[in-house]
Amino acid sequence: MLQNSLEDKLAHDVPVCLVNCINQEIVNRLKPQVDRIDGVAAAFKALADDTRVKVIFALSKAELCVCDVAALLNSSKATASYHLRLLHHLGIAKYRKDGKMVCYRLANTNIGNLMREILSYLERGVN
Repeated sequence: MLQNSLEDKLAHDVPVCLVNCINQEIVNRLKPQVDRIDGVAAAFKALADDTRVKVIFALSKAELCVCDVAALLNSSKATASYHLRLLHHLGIAKYRKDGKMVCYRLANTNIGNLMREILSYLERGVN
């Protein structure tokens, strides 16, 4: 239902160019920058999961072992491990072994900062 109403609005509410005039200078300047974006959608798709977002938020606060993450999520260790492995595969999280424990942390602080920015944006309200 929401998808259909959004598609209806997009089809009717916003004007569209009626001529084909390309500003080649701007296109040439932006093209290399836009091409660098390849792969970002895959990362956002992986982040489009409440569980993984919660894991990222928790990891932005502290290094956690798999058992800690499972307890935070009220999930099994297998479920926590699955999400942590995926975040590691995407380069979002790093891990270290400590005896029989595996501890995870964010690969860098940028993703934690992004998470805080998104939360702040949502708390202010989406217009």
